[in-house]
Amino acid sequence: MKNSNIKTIKSKNLTWVDVSACRPLEMKKIEKEFNVHSLHIEDCLSPIQSPKVSVTSQYLFMVLLFPVYDRKTRKIKSSEVDFFINSNTLITIHRGELSPLMNLFNLCQGNKEQKDKYFVGSPALLIYEILKRLFESCSPILGHINLNINSIEENIFKGYEKKMVREILVAKTNIVNFRRITQTHRLVVSKLLEKSSLFFSPGQLKIYFQEVIETATDIWSSLENLKQTIDAIEQTNNSLISFQLNDIIKILTIISIIVLPITIVASIFGMNLKFMPLMNDPFSFWALLGVMIILTIFLIGYFRKKQWF
Repeated sequence: MKNSNIKTIKSKNLTWVDVSACRPLEMKKIEKEFNVHSLHIEDCLSPIQSPKVSVTSQYLFMVLLFPVYDRKTRKIKSSEVDFFINSNTLITIHRGELSPLMNLFNLCQGNKEQKDKYFVGSPALLIYEILKRLFESCSPILGHINLNINSIEENIFKGYEKKMVREILVAKTNIVNFRRITQTHRLVVSKLLEKSSLFFSPGQLKIYFQEVIETATDIWSSLENLKQTIDAIEQTNNSLISFQLNDIIKILTIISIIVLPITIVASIFGMNLKFMPLMNDPFSFWALLGVMIILTIFLIGYFRKKQWF
């Protein structure tokens, strides 16, 4: 099978085929070589897929999604990995984005000791190690989200409420995407554990697969806590912004009230009627100015007494 994107590691009882580019050319080779059902090939090629476990008479087909953090866009996206499993063969198909999977394959390919460690009898131990590493790779992403939330919280109380609105939306989007990606992990691994007996027995590894399920549960719990935290931070930030807006509106309202009587007085004496009072008085201007100043001082004093500002 001459294709740089299709690599194989063989032992006496087990073969691991890793496909690092899920394209029609590679998938046709897999379909022909391993007699994979065309519907499952279409599932692998489809850009939109949901986690699941399917069983045929020849193999077990499993789809899982894992989060990948894009440093350029600062967003979390999903990366799919497909498994074809039978008693002596494991095929993994992905798009070259999951470094834990690729690192394990390279480790087994270049290190005979590691190969002998994981290529023992059935593919159970190898599947467990792949899943364990993929689930563990979620922890750094969770840690990054947590640090981002802490930074947002600190900046909110430093007076950067408006700037943090976008940061909060980015964090919420990443948490939502992370939850969407991982929400079925526990169910899929549980089904794998249940259906695997058709091709191999996990045996003593069953307890380790349970640990993988517990890890998936812990990840979900962490995401739930992060979701509640970012929701609370968003509410706090919105409250602070609303408070600032209310304060500005209050000040503008007070200014309007202070200016209103002055404007009325100025409008009345600006009508230029023939018999307007104080029309010919040489001190009329200063008298009106004095009235305006007194009104202003009175209103300011009144609002201060009411502690409106």
